[in-house]
Amino acid sequence: MNVVLLGMGRLGRSLATLLETNSQIQVQTWRRGMTIPDRADVYWICVPDHAIAQTAAQIPVGSVVLHSSGASGLDVLAPHQEIGSMHPLQSFPGPEVRIPEPKETPVAIAGTEQAQRRAWELAEALGFQPFSVPGDRRAYHAAAVIAGNYATLLLDQACLLLAEAGVDPSNAPEILAPLMRSSISLTPGTKPIDALTGPIARGDLKTVESHIEFLSETSPETLEMYKKLAVTTVNRLHGLGQIKSEDLENWRRLLN
Repeated sequence: MNVVLLGMGRLGRSLATLLETNSQIQVQTWRRGMTIPDRADVYWICVPDHAIAQTAAQIPVGSVVLHSSGASGLDVLAPHQEIGSMHPLQSFPGPEVRIPEPKETPVAIAGTEQAQRRAWELAEALGFQPFSVPGDRRAYHAAAVIAGNYATLLLDQACLLLAEAGVDPSNAPEILAPLMRSSISLTPGTKPIDALTGPIARGDLKTVESHIEFLSETSPETLEMYKKLAVTTVNRLHGLGQIKSEDLENWRRLLN
């Protein structure tokens, strides 16, 4: 397969490094200001979202054209016919820092039949784990943001609270990150909610009440986030029958 990578940011450089070591793939790279090669099986656009349409418009018509955006639809790839998205669901800090382990890199694929077939072949050649996203990409990308960005925010908030307990702030991430990783590592192969532990899962209203009392005195902003997450947890567990209806009202009064 002859592939042209367009855009040499952190993702593009990482993909180029991986592809250059693969004997099944002939890879060419493109940066802004260069002439785009006129013959390739696949053109894979790795530029920022706002530049995808402009880049796609410069690509010769007739080949499969993919973009690597999680949020963008396929309409930005006009005027091409065989179009798709191939979005690695992983953080790429750049090859100078680290390239994620391919077998731990899911890749979301969508598009026309031919584009999906090419994207799937390319993902497998890279050692990535492809999966299809046939539905609304907004839902897909929102899921990715919650998992990839808000998990980091939650760790940050937890670190701030640990510092309130008198722990050296510089040690907080090292102390809390193993717990976070462990809780996530319990979930593959099951519904994540089935691995939930903690005071809400065990019906411990008094502990949650003590958290709310502390946060109301020290950090109203964190309290709001804590309550919203707690309400979501309670509603989810109630929907699964793990919180009884007679206990639900007690939780709702506490979290109101």
